[in-house]
Amino acid sequence: MNTAIFPGTFDPFTIGHENIVRRGLAIFDKIVIGIGRNAAKKALYSAEQRKEAIEQVFHDQSRVSVVVYEGLTIELAKQVGARFILRGVRTMADFEYEQQMAAANRQLADIETVLLFTEPQLAHISSSLLRDLHSHNYDISAFLPSGN
Repeated sequence: MNTAIFPGTFDPFTIGHENIVRRGLAIFDKIVIGIGRNAAKKALYSAEQRKEAIEQVFHDQSRVSVVVYEGLTIELAKQVGARFILRGVRTMADFEYEQQMAAANRQLADIETVLLFTEPQLAHISSSLLRDLHSHNYDISAFLPSGN
């Protein structure tokens, strides 16, 4: 079974994230969405709220599961038996960062990274942007999956 993890803070989980997971299901047998705890980031939603919201989006998809984790992503991959890390790429800066992380993950844990390019109509969406809009009282619901 080919299992991938899709790691991130997902604060919030966007329609762009959902798109990557749904497209990833054409490649992988199972996808584990890993919500990383990052104490350095001021979260809009708690990790538990994010987990619940993402589970609601994929409630009808038995091949997707959601976990909250701390520490290195490669440790989560080992824990869930994943041989792949799934990532979405919007910009060249994203690509360069992911390329460096992929090389490190391959060297440290023999885990391959699979990059899916964001669909053009979703490329402007980021969790950081949505947190900023939310902090200025803008409605961000159009950027969130309908299950949220």
